[in-house]
Amino acid sequence: MAEGGHYDIVVLGGGSGGYACALRAAELGKRVALIERDKVGGTCLHRGCIPTKALLHAAEVADSARESAKFGIRTSFEGVDMPGVLTYQQSVVDRLWKGLQSTIASRKIDTILGDGRLVSPTSVQVGDALYTGDHIVLATGSVPRSLPGLEIDGARIITSDEALRMDRVPGSAVILGGGVIGVEFASVWRSFGAEVTIVEMLPQLLPLEDEASAKVLQRAFRRRGIAAELGTAFESVRYTAGGVAVSLSSGKTLEAEVLLVAVGRGPVSAGLGYEENGVTLTRGFVDVDGLCRTAVPTISAVGDLIATPQLAHVGFAEGIMVAERLGGLDVRPIDYDGVPRITYSDPEVASVGITSAQAAERGIAVTEVTYPLGGNGKSVILQTQGHAKVIAEAPSGASGASGPDGQGAGPGRVLGIHLIGSRVGELIAEGQLIYNWDAEPADVAALIHPHPTQSEIIGEAHLALAGKPLHFHA
Repeated sequence: MAEGGHYDIVVLGGGSGGYACALRAAELGKRVALIERDKVGGTCLHRGCIPTKALLHAAEVADSARESAKFGIRTSFEGVDMPGVLTYQQSVVDRLWKGLQSTIASRKIDTILGDGRLVSPTSVQVGDALYTGDHIVLATGSVPRSLPGLEIDGARIITSDEALRMDRVPGSAVILGGGVIGVEFASVWRSFGAEVTIVEMLPQLLPLEDEASAKVLQRAFRRRGIAAELGTAFESVRYTAGGVAVSLSSGKTLEAEVLLVAVGRGPVSAGLGYEENGVTLTRGFVDVDGLCRTAVPTISAVGDLIATPQLAHVGFAEGIMVAERLGGLDVRPIDYDGVPRITYSDPEVASVGITSAQAAERGIAVTEVTYPLGGNGKSVILQTQGHAKVIAEAPSGASGASGPDGQGAGPGRVLGIHLIGSRVGELIAEGQLIYNWDAEPADVAALIHPHPTQSEIIGEAHLALAGKPLHFHA
């Protein structure tokens, strides 16, 4: 391990944004130090994306075993072995962690394990060692948040960190927060046999997703036996003999074995010397411009530490952008509307671009098509329900794609693609290409999608928008 020294770039934080920046900078010939207090890979690899999705896959296996008879396969479901599930989960994490460490070492990046603190605009201290750099990249990530007065005890009142390590399935759970984390854990625990209620103060689950997707998800969850208290705020919690009692603003009290607090994640920025060295913060998030530059010329910041979507792939993109900017390459700001988003519940929700509500807020006239999965052969085979919704600019009357009658202008560029159903997360990569290339429905309608696949739902929706629907009727 290096003991101090000077580098071209010192990266504080080895999560998605930090290590992506380090890897790309090293590719560009920079000498890089990567400082991490725990394990490289950060939240995503060790306490977020990867272990959570491993649990979700185990939940899918449990559901498949339980429901196999409807496919003509006779089997029996004997229960969930949570220690076995955790062993599988950890094997996935360990394999990816070892691979990441090998990749970092192959790029000749110096990895420093320890708590780092910014002590000047060009230096980070780790213990007694001082690491200086021509440029510092802050990437210290985030941690689960709670609400004022709501104390996490790690046993009956927990965050996602504790939920990922539970060696048992709770008999019942109240989940505070209907965002991605809350919805995914609700899906997992219900598949494992728990009684689950989600409490969300806004009127829909997944408040950042399109309302149509949220409605389908809420119906699917009701069919699965997952309850939801929407438009209701948390008021208080007390311990009971069997767990907790959660009081809501509606006057209801919900009793359960555990309360999972899933109200979002907050930035790790306190006590790290940021403000003392000229870095400005807003509600704990580091302030940056469109190229991730802070108010200090020698300091950039990426990932969950800044107020951009808290997604690992956003961190990757920001880290790469900063490395390329520091390497002298021409870079441009990220269009965060064009970042794909996935909730890996059952059913999955995937989207890119803006929602119908956002289009209305921005004063954009749009035309929309919602294509049901019931018209898609592969989705019927999978026995999944949902839809593909595509939002495009309303026809302007200018020359372009034809409308339904073959005359006049068709819709303009695609502004949003919103999918819900089993496995649709794997489809949204095409959606991001459509959005980010400013494609119009007629452009996509000309493409041939393989049959029978779920990818056809994207093609069918664009065919309908272009005025030539195939397996579709309103």
